[in-house]
Amino acid sequence: MSNMESYEEVKASFKLEIPEHYNFGFDAIDKRADEADKLAYIEVDGKGENITRYNYSDLRDVSNQFANGLLDLGAKKGDLAFVMIPRIGEWYSVMIGCCKLGVVTMPGTNLLTPKDIEYRINRSKASMAIVTSNNADKVDAIKANCPTLKTLIVIGDEREGWNTFSQLTTPFSNVLDKAQLAPSKSSDLMMIYFTSGTTGMPKMVPRDNAYALAHTITGKYWMDQKEDDIHWTLSDTGWAKAAWGMLYSPWQMGSAMVLFNGSGFDADLHLNLIEKLGVTTFCAPPTVYRSFAQMDLSKFNLSSIRHAIGAGEPLNPEVIKIWKDATGANIYDGYGQTETINIVANYPCMEVKPGSMGKPVPGVNVQIVDEDGNVCAAGSTGSIAIEITDPLQPGMFPGYWEDDAATAKCFTNGWYHTGDNGSMDEDGYFWFVGRSDDIITSSGYRISPFEVESSLLEHPAVLESAAIGKPDEARGEIVKAFIILAEGFEGSPELTKEIQTFMKQHTAPYKYPREIEYVESLPKTISGKIRRIELRQNC
Repeated sequence: MSNMESYEEVKASFKLEIPEHYNFGFDAIDKRADEADKLAYIEVDGKGENITRYNYSDLRDVSNQFANGLLDLGAKKGDLAFVMIPRIGEWYSVMIGCCKLGVVTMPGTNLLTPKDIEYRINRSKASMAIVTSNNADKVDAIKANCPTLKTLIVIGDEREGWNTFSQLTTPFSNVLDKAQLAPSKSSDLMMIYFTSGTTGMPKMVPRDNAYALAHTITGKYWMDQKEDDIHWTLSDTGWAKAAWGMLYSPWQMGSAMVLFNGSGFDADLHLNLIEKLGVTTFCAPPTVYRSFAQMDLSKFNLSSIRHAIGAGEPLNPEVIKIWKDATGANIYDGYGQTETINIVANYPCMEVKPGSMGKPVPGVNVQIVDEDGNVCAAGSTGSIAIEITDPLQPGMFPGYWEDDAATAKCFTNGWYHTGDNGSMDEDGYFWFVGRSDDIITSSGYRISPFEVESSLLEHPAVLESAAIGKPDEARGEIVKAFIILAEGFEGSPELTKEIQTFMKQHTAPYKYPREIEYVESLPKTISGKIRRIELRQNC
């Protein structure tokens, strides 16, 4: 039985109460460790051979030791720490220990370059960097250019000028005296994410302590987490998706998690680990599900899976069917941003319309609105937006850090505009149209590149694609597609014609790409978003 038996009843009655004081480290992790200690996470090495299980009490104790170590260094509430740690247990200790003290963490993906790190530290005026040994050289390369950076912590062997994680944990008590700490308010800053857009430098998204509590909504409804679940989200620790599926949401619900420290993606290994670890709920990007769909899933025992979720783009019905035939579980799409929690999703209690984003989550008012803030009629395209209330709705960020111009651009007429366009049908289901700045206008038609790309992916020759509007004298713009071919296919005029014919048959004819270019890769931001602006500039 799911956590929501009737969407309409829960949507009408649910409200998340945010207390004046809240701290995820104390009020979620330590509380569970003290009241009903149980499995918290399973750490697995990259080969899937070394498996270690940790309880909530282990998280409590080591995070307390690290917090005491930070206090010994003089760390205090409000200090900003750049964090660049892969999927290892120390990431949890650092994130939770800092949270307890009020040290503001700024997670970064392990793909960041020294230049990226320098920008983040100087933009935020961070005083601390916490990284693994393989990333310490990157920090050393730029630390002279970062005047606010005073404290360096490395997870690994001793290094000149650095404190080691072991030095800040092993000698220190696993009991943290809360009396010596300033009270932790729900409104206090807890973490900051740098979010990459399609243009400009990354913006800073501040997240307060209430953000962690707001992910109760994410965990309870879209993820459908339960106390006895073992959940696995595939994500880099530097992305907000990790906060959703590897930190706050499952632990708010008392689930255990898989922490897989592997680089790259080995489909066979991942599928075998699902059986080996008894994974019951699973979250992966659409590209992973598409990879699985090309395999013979009958070779794997996936019967432990009861609930699966995906985000980022809709999956075509064939992939969903293959997954369900192999596991018995549907794939439920969900939508949200670094600036929010999960705000629109599909739920086990209601019918899934393939390709739909689903319906707004309980506790958050999400609508399709026009530029003046008026709610659009069913079927009309508008901005996916969240109502601005006082206090803000659960999980909403208050605006970009020290960037009034960027904040004013998306906080208008009583709504936070996500920058994504969509529509709502007569049944209340939301449908994604595309980014506001990526819409293609051709012969008077407004065309979503997302729709073009989703249809292209249904052709067996297409592994990945990106669609843009290319200037055209007669039509204003034409649709041009950049395609990475699946293994075994080669680009040719014949294949181009075949794909174009396929598109005309599978979507509205005006959406088909009049030009197709075969490429080896697509330009992307550090968080994996396609930089269509770069493709347009090179046309």
